[in-house]
Amino acid sequence: MRILLILALLMVSISCMATVYRWVDENGKVHYSDEPIANAEVVELKDNTQNKIALKETRIESVSPQKEEAVQLEITIVSPFHEETIRDNSGNFDVTVSITPKLPNGVSLALFVDGTIKVQPQTSTVFQLRGIYRGEHTIVVKALDQNGKVLASSSPRKIFLHQASVGK
Repeated sequence: MRILLILALLMVSISCMATVYRWVDENGKVHYSDEPIANAEVVELKDNTQNKIALKETRIESVSPQKEEAVQLEITIVSPFHEETIRDNSGNFDVTVSITPKLPNGVSLALFVDGTIKVQPQTSTVFQLRGIYRGEHTIVVKALDQNGKVLASSSPRKIFLHQASVGK
């Protein structure tokens, strides 16, 4: 393709070759043109001022074009289950997710609890939550690119954290 383009450009430039005229106007400014003007002189181009191109033989290989398709990630929270009650007085529990297909390079996972990021982006599919207060919470896992753009998100999962209290 490149060779054909270069040859076409060379053919066009050869066919467009014209005589060059030079003249000086009344203000002493030098002008060049391909149209003759009164008092214009023909500029003779020397052989050593012309560009010569020697083309190397190139081998063209047929390569199938690779289309970069957007990878559709599917994130599913495996554990805890939807509307599960977790019993832990210290508010510690793990969240496990599955991702299909495999997480691409440069993409990380972030865990959000009630809309706030609780675990910084990581590539691991197991998140350890610590110190979560009792009550109802919504957890979501999002796949983020290096710029923080959300590429995919799990469905929200509602859980209940129960912390036993000693009544007096």
